[in-house]
Amino acid sequence: MNNLLKGKTGIIFGALDEKSIAWKVAIRCLEEGATFTLSNAPAALRFGQIDELAKICNAEVIAADATNMNDIENLFSRSMDILNGPVDFVLHSIGMSINVRKNNPYTDLNHDFFLKTLDISAMSFHRILQTAMKLDAIKEWGSVVALSYIAANRTFPGYNEMAEAKAMLESIARSYGYHYGKKRKVRINTISQSPTITTAGSKVKGFDGFLGYADAMSPLGNATAAECADYCLMMFSDYTRKVTMQNLFHDGGFSFTGMSNELMDLILKK
Repeated sequence: MNNLLKGKTGIIFGALDEKSIAWKVAIRCLEEGATFTLSNAPAALRFGQIDELAKICNAEVIAADATNMNDIENLFSRSMDILNGPVDFVLHSIGMSINVRKNNPYTDLNHDFFLKTLDISAMSFHRILQTAMKLDAIKEWGSVVALSYIAANRTFPGYNEMAEAKAMLESIARSYGYHYGKKRKVRINTISQSPTITTAGSKVKGFDGFLGYADAMSPLGNATAAECADYCLMMFSDYTRKVTMQNLFHDGGFSFTGMSNELMDLILKK
């Protein structure tokens, strides 16, 4: 390894099991010399495997409901105690839709569930950034990354109202990127990742179709969770100190490909 994050500290939200991108980010951060705390919602901690990850990384797990300001304040305060001060990086890998879980179609959503989706998947990002700024919990030139998906920009019917949540997430990154950048030189970005086989992602209706379509369209093929972890590390490192307020596509070229020969051949055969 290259000690890319040697001496850096951070907080990683959202690791659930070995399929989680956040899990792979944690492993890579450890390999590159970082120390960090891990966090997830209390309910997720009960059925996930985060304690196993914590042992591997020698990291403390701090339960926090990302919709609860008191929980987030406690998380940052405890993390600063454990890590001896403000952190260098934060990963937001949080998303959940009850409508998706219940197979409610986009044209017949439960709007209370819709609000919950926005609260957990997007507004949590604003809460985290607001709390971090209030507590001065991120060092100057620190880096915050949130995971997004191209459904924030294009329509993928099976992705349901998570598309609106990701659009809001990306907007928060741009808005807070300005304010936090002016105040503390903290940079804030989103990574729009290829469809990836995770415990949460695979619950989306038609996920296998998303996966195959994106892979056929992308000149480099889909980006894996492990490759996304490497990209996150680069964003946490000092090599990207002037990158902020961006939505960065990490999708093998899918986002800018109009049509691939492979997909055209498949269509013509039909």
